[in-house]
Amino acid sequence: MNRDLEAAWAYHNGTKHSFRSLRSNPHYLNWQTKPLPFKVYTTLKPIPLPGDVSDSDYPALKAISAVRTHLDGSCLLDLSVLSQLLYYSGGITRRRKHPDREILFRAASCTGALYHVDLYLICGALPGLEAGVYQFSVDDFALRRLRPGDHRGEVLRATAGDTSMAEATAIIVSASTYWRNAWKYQARTYRHCFWDNGTMLANMLAMAEAYEVPARLLVGFEDAALSSLLGLDDLREGALSLVALGRDPSVPPAAPPEVQPLNLETEPLSEAEVDYPAIRSMHVASSLTTGEQVAAWRGGWVPASLPAPAGKVFPLQPLAEAEEPTDSIEQVILRRGSTREFALEPITFAQLSTILRAATRGIPADFLDLPGTTLNDLYLIVNAVEGLPSGAYVFHREQGALELLKEGEFRGEAGFLGLEQALPATASVDVFFLTDLERVLNQFGNRGYRAAQLEAGIIGGKLYLAAYAQRLGASGLTFYDDAVTEFFSPHAKGKSVMFLVALGWSAKRKRTGS
Repeated sequence: MNRDLEAAWAYHNGTKHSFRSLRSNPHYLNWQTKPLPFKVYTTLKPIPLPGDVSDSDYPALKAISAVRTHLDGSCLLDLSVLSQLLYYSGGITRRRKHPDREILFRAASCTGALYHVDLYLICGALPGLEAGVYQFSVDDFALRRLRPGDHRGEVLRATAGDTSMAEATAIIVSASTYWRNAWKYQARTYRHCFWDNGTMLANMLAMAEAYEVPARLLVGFEDAALSSLLGLDDLREGALSLVALGRDPSVPPAAPPEVQPLNLETEPLSEAEVDYPAIRSMHVASSLTTGEQVAAWRGGWVPASLPAPAGKVFPLQPLAEAEEPTDSIEQVILRRGSTREFALEPITFAQLSTILRAATRGIPADFLDLPGTTLNDLYLIVNAVEGLPSGAYVFHREQGALELLKEGEFRGEAGFLGLEQALPATASVDVFFLTDLERVLNQFGNRGYRAAQLEAGIIGGKLYLAAYAQRLGASGLTFYDDAVTEFFSPHAKGKSVMFLVALGWSAKRKRTGS
């Protein structure tokens, strides 16, 4: 079904937001059925992770911009490093108690703060940890073992013998429990799966760089094999991505134990769940079922060059290395949040240039062959940037420059495009991710939809981190799909919107001076 492209178009067009669709949707939030933000195995004992979370002192901007795909020799992970990667990707970083509830802050942003993406670990024997398949239990910072034994060979088979999987010391799998997000966002949740996974992966890739751990992202795998290995409920859950971590070429994975069905009890998410068949249909339609399909799917993307600039061009002017903030990646992740209010004050062109440079250096992914290659193009509405006229822009990554498409004050339009919210109207810059979805689907089939959304989420997560590294604010937002394309046309004609990130000074930080 991956080559039946009507499925992806049907899902994409069917989940678009518009002025009319938003007002005709009778959906409301039923607080009686709000799901738990955790997947809780009721019969498995926790294996506590080391609690001494430390600081690498590795500069955040350097970690964000690096792309480490391989390393000569071996890189053997241990439980301490894995704990760091898990904590700073998906852990609880702050707890705020109120009389009637406790608010938990996570390391990465998530739509609606609903945290529907879980992380799983598949590893051979590591110092301090037996070989097995584990779930990362966020609420008590522990692992729970789903299966004993070394199952990396099963992942290797499911990824058609991918080299990074053959040498990986550990493998992190991301999977979504749809209802934990669909409670609020309905069928559009399948987009959010990859946005929210992407922001977590932005953190993970940066942390891997800080600890000199080679990391490679895979979106191509046999879905049924991963689902069976993790014991996922195919009606309610789906595996999203794999990350190969570490390198040990001396001992290839052994033949895996037979994968028996898992019948593990989990705590009910809520007293009732609403099924959104469009989510499940899109996941099935973009699934790969054989090793041959996986091997054929991987790589081969040749992006179309943007038209030569016809408008005024502004080369990026990033901060010199000596001027860059030196806060560590851990410090930046710990203070990161989703900005709730922007100050109506400009950022500098140097700050924006530094953000764009750090976020767009590349992603080590199986669907991208060339360093820095992307599926998405970045379009910007600049509201308040010192040294840059207000207006609409497109980012030419290869030239490291912004092209002015139309000059003018577009705060009102930015607010409207961002679902009539104040945040994009008051932000200094709004960054929209647009892709030529027809070309992506023709190359990768329906699974290309997953890749385009995930890439936007990862680069969006890098924008978050690069902004907070400079003590700015950021917020991921949704949008009126076709209105965004129309606004940036004729340059963006025929492209589809994947994601939106707003950048600027946080009003709270400006008020407090922190």
